[in-house]
Amino acid sequence: MAKLYFSYAAMNAGKSTILLQAAYNYRERGMEVLLLTSALYKDDEDGHISSRIGIGADAVLYDKDTDIFGLIADELDTHALSAVFVDEAQFLSKEQVWQLARAADHLNLPVLAYGLRTDFQGELFEGSAALLAIADSLREIRTICECGRKATMVIRLGPDGEALTEGEQVSIAKATYLSLCRRHWEERMGRFPPKLPSGG
Repeated sequence: MAKLYFSYAAMNAGKSTILLQAAYNYRERGMEVLLLTSALYKDDEDGHISSRIGIGADAVLYDKDTDIFGLIADELDTHALSAVFVDEAQFLSKEQVWQLARAADHLNLPVLAYGLRTDFQGELFEGSAALLAIADSLREIRTICECGRKATMVIRLGPDGEALTEGEQVSIAKATYLSLCRRHWEERMGRFPPKLPSGG
């Protein structure tokens, strides 16, 4: 039986690279796959998934109004598919995540979604929350903080290089993000006093 998979991480953990490698593996074996990515940050009318190491592939764009189950079913009407890959899955709506689950359950297609778990304020994205709730398989892709610990949080930097503590969850403007461990995220967000009791 096909499953819905969710691979999540902080920024710059290599999610898109892993997605592209997995999709390549399918295609190398003569299997067709469907790649989807969010239209939020599109550069033109055509979708594209790219990674920081310079690899990329064309993809179909989705937005908040896209019927993703219908899109996948239409693709199946024209040619065989072996899997569906979704980049930027944090931007899915809750209903779209259920549509992906239905593609796995009723169309028997493995669906592999990749995205961030939380935003710069430490809050779950809608799509990520739904995937964490209903995906069959969860996998954390790890990256590291500047201190060497596992990075699980992300901050959005302002023009002055300081962490922003408020703002829209999704910002279309170009922004710089930094992945940090929870301890250093709290410090940079000003949420924890820098001086601890001596304990003596």
